[in-house]
Amino acid sequence: MQNNKKHSETVAVIGLGYVGLPLAIRVAERGYKTYGFDMDKKKIEAIKKERSPFKEEFIEKRKHLLSKINASIDPTVLKKADIVVVCVPTPVDEKFYPIFEPLISAIELIIKNRKAGQLIIIESTINPGVCEEVLIPFFSKAKLVESKDYFIAHCPERINPGKDAVSKGYNVTNIARVVGAMSKKGLLMAQKFYESIIDAPIKPMGSIKEAEACKVVENSFRDINIAFVNELAKSFNKMGIDVKNVIEGAATKPFAFMAHYPSRGVGGHCIPVDPYYLIERAKESGFDHKFLRVAREINNSMPAYTVELMHNLLNELGLSIKGTPIGLMGLSYKANVDDLRESPAIKIIEELKKKGARIIRFDPFIKSMSDVDNLEELLQKSKALILVTNHQVFLDIDPKVFKKFGIKAIVDGVNCLDKEKIKKLGIKYRGIGRK
Repeated sequence: MQNNKKHSETVAVIGLGYVGLPLAIRVAERGYKTYGFDMDKKKIEAIKKERSPFKEEFIEKRKHLLSKINASIDPTVLKKADIVVVCVPTPVDEKFYPIFEPLISAIELIIKNRKAGQLIIIESTINPGVCEEVLIPFFSKAKLVESKDYFIAHCPERINPGKDAVSKGYNVTNIARVVGAMSKKGLLMAQKFYESIIDAPIKPMGSIKEAEACKVVENSFRDINIAFVNELAKSFNKMGIDVKNVIEGAATKPFAFMAHYPSRGVGGHCIPVDPYYLIERAKESGFDHKFLRVAREINNSMPAYTVELMHNLLNELGLSIKGTPIGLMGLSYKANVDDLRESPAIKIIEELKKKGARIIRFDPFIKSMSDVDNLEELLQKSKALILVTNHQVFLDIDPKVFKKFGIKAIVDGVNCLDKEKIKKLGIKYRGIGRK
């Protein structure tokens, strides 16, 4: 394990969000003079006051280190950095084509505020070829030569936000990383930097394009496997088979099987987005990723399927979904975080609106989008519930409480409630692939 010795290099992190801020904290913790740049004034002000601008367990435990980050909205701080790490978002548009504007803007700021010999590391998720085909031309246009005036490398971010990640011991300090670069010297520089801040193996890749490919492969792998079990859930629902029990049974095999579980849909900035990077880039090279496209279609269908399950349950009770007060338990894409990025809740709300349901939203981590102040108020005003996010506060509910408040039907969008106890109380229940 590395000690926290002082380092002579200065590091700047562009983008102080879910990826960049934990990284900046770690860099400062390991003895680097650290600058953070972000265009969000409120975020910068919060950091300067040693407050996390968003809910994240890793940051909450290290708030005292926020004072070591020289956070600023002034891009000229980049001139002081020997190493610049870019952690800006790379979303997709309505046609699922990667949007590179935030990344390009970051590169333009670096060029305008450059320091000779700077190492520039892209952590933002990108498809294979972006560094060479999209970013380097901006440097070339400014008459800057890679390996002479600057060095560029790619180390795809790996971060696992939330309390579950903390309980399992994974965070930005100890997850293995891969790194690729345009030159051998740039690769060695980047590898040395990450080895100084991360207590896990750093694997050098054969090219920068290989490093770019790693992240999209990791998340496409997960997307495909989730799509497989989501399709099984739909199939097994018709056959009266509990898909969760089947997966747990299959998982008793000690090799050649990796358990994935179905749900109301896939959320977060990675899994529902990254496959499109590969799909679109491959299309430019004349290849059609049919498998990835089908997986995306299946996973994108799950919010509507979840609403359809509620529709059917209410019909069994002789109720119309139109006008029925339906409570949404959770809005964020993942348990115990306030992150709404690509959350299935957004599409579930859209589908419920189409059917005319009365929607009552509650997420203890996202009060600004909640329609009620607390869980009790949600239960009082709802006749049916959809568990969208498995926040611990929802998992701790005794099923008898649902009965007490007169809840008639529950759709368990993440298959984590006690279905037998709920059904014994006379409440209609459906999970994703569970009756």
